[in-house]
This record gives sequence, C-alpha cells and structure tokens, in this order.
Amino acid sequence: MTKKRNAVGKSASYLIAGIGALFILLPFYITLITAFKSPEESAQSFFAFPQSFYLENFKSVFEKAHYSMYFMNSVTVTVISLILIYILVTMISYAIARSMKRSRYYKIIFGFIVLGMFVPFQVIMVPLVQFMGGLGLSNKTGLILLHVTYASMQAVFLLVNYITSVPEDLEEAACIDGCTTVQAYVKVVLPLLKPMTSTVLVLNALWIWNDFQMPLIILNKLPNTWTLPLFQYNFKSQYTFDYNMAFASYLIALVPVLVVYILAQKNIVDGLTAGAVKS
Repeated sequence: MTKKRNAVGKSASYLIAGIGALFILLPFYITLITAFKSPEESAQSFFAFPQSFYLENFKSVFEKAHYSMYFMNSVTVTVISLILIYILVTMISYAIARSMKRSRYYKIIFGFIVLGMFVPFQVIMVPLVQFMGGLGLSNKTGLILLHVTYASMQAVFLLVNYITSVPEDLEEAACIDGCTTVQAYVKVVLPLLKPMTSTVLVLNALWIWNDFQMPLIILNKLPNTWTLPLFQYNFKSQYTFDYNMAFASYLIALVPVLVVYILAQKNIVDGLTAGAVKS
C-alpha cells in the first residue's frame, strides 16, 4: 500500500513538473520560432517551425530601431550598478557585521536597511519620481543609484549573516603580521566572501537587466537613455503589426540573461548553501 502511494505521489510530481515546464518552454518556443520567421510564414502558421532561418528580422532591429544604443544603455546601467554594489555593499556589510555586537547603533542601521525589503515599490513610486526629479536625477545616473540602493537591502542581509560566520581570528592574525584594517579586509575577508558576493552579483545582474518599473518612471521621457525592457515596451506600440521584428528583439535581450544564468547557477547555489550554516 505504501509503495502504491509512493508511486502515485511520484507520478503526480512528474505530471505537475511537466505542466510547469510546458508553461515555461511554450513562450520561449514561440519567441524563438517567430524571431526566425518571415511575416508571410507567421501569417500562414503561427506555431509551426520555420522552414528556413530568416535573419532579416535581426538585421531590421539593429538598422531601423537603433537597438545597439538601447543594448549599450542596459549594459552601462547593469555593469556600473554591479561595480558599485560590489564596492559599497560589501564594505557596509563588513562594518555592520564586525560592529553590531559592540554597538547598538549598527544594529539599528542593520534593522533599518532590512526593513526596506518589506516596503513594496508601488508604495513609494510616486514620491520617488518627485524626489529624483527635484534632485535632477531623472536620468541614467539616478537609475543606477536607485538600483544600488534597492540591491543593498537584500545584499546587506545576506552578506552580514555570511560575514559573521567568518572567524575574526583571521583578521587579527593579519593585523599582527602588519596589515591595517583595510588591508585585512581586502586581502583576507573579501576572498572568503566570494561565494556570497558571486550570488549577490548574479541575482542583481539578472534583476537590473530585466528591470522595467524603475526605468519606466525615471527614463521614459528621455528616449535616448532607454534600457532594453523600456525600449521593448515602446517598441511594441511603435511596431504593432511586426511581431517577427519584435520577437527578434526579445530573443537578443534574452541571450545574455540565459548565458549569465547558465554559467553562474552553481555560484548561486554554492553561495546560498555556504551561508546557511555557520562554521
């Protein structure tokens, strides 16, 4: 009886997993085949596999829509944001982790930062637009600062808990050997944080690259500064009937995300599991 129940449970699990995979893979399949079809082929059969790989859609995206400019905007925003996250957030996390046991002030700061994770973006969206506009930061610089600010909440939470598992004896030994606090942090602590920093950077890279809401409220009035998600939103309205060209643009934007996730998924798992248990 127990074996029969286990078999039924396993079959149900496979069925649910298969249905979930279908819901995930079907949109990707449609995007892939539509991007390589001519408009005539799509009109004949929307779900059929393309008879030949039609590359004019990709050529038209770059020639007619200035796609490379928006692509570079996304690259610039993502790369600069990740650099600032790596430099600033790791330093903040280190200061909090090493000082919160000795000072209530750092505990308050840590709690204040973590509380930001529970505030929905929609609640502060309108005041944020007014605030950034008043500072003259309704541009790519303002968008980068917002990304770094929002990334710091989850990143500080993860890194502080991870740093507390790193023995302080290692830093003390480095200081005895002649290192300053900064040198001990750079030469001893940062290398040990690699699993968690890799996790933080990869997760934020995927989020920043795909982010739509922040660019919409900050950059929508400046077409030359649009990131890819914002461009694709407006692109759909501009080229309403050219689905092939639109899907080609979606596929190009999807490739970097897939490559980063495939290459870095091991680091994500290793980082989260490494921080789960204190040594």
